[in-house]
Amino acid sequence: MLDINIWFFVMAINFFALLIILNIILFKPLLKIFKEREDSVKNSIDSANQMTKKREEGIASLNRDLAEARNNAKETFETLKAEGLQKNKEIHSAAEAEVSKILEKARAEVKVEAEKARKTLRADVDKFSDEIVRKLVSV
Repeated sequence: MLDINIWFFVMAINFFALLIILNIILFKPLLKIFKEREDSVKNSIDSANQMTKKREEGIASLNRDLAEARNNAKETFETLKAEGLQKNKEIHSAAEAEVSKILEKARAEVKVEAEKARKTLRADVDKFSDEIVRKLVSV
């Protein structure tokens, strides 16, 4: 049947010795390098995920700050617009009051001039009426 001789045991011992030597010299260092590489890749991925999270937080923070700045600018604009409209109304009211004063002054001057003109005309009317009467009487 099966013929087992001494060379079989020598080869088996040789195989296991080679397996132990390769395990010490080749397999363990390779497994160590693979483990270090896997850890390095995991750390890089974790670091990249943290950076991505920080970037997203930064973007969200910038968007919040930008929205707040826009709201502040809008409020400032509305406040300045309201102040401008109020100032415009004040200036318009002051101008209307000044125009009213000037108009009243002009009306008073026109009234005085009209009164002077009436007095002058009344004096002239008396002269003209006397002259008309003379001419009518002389005819």
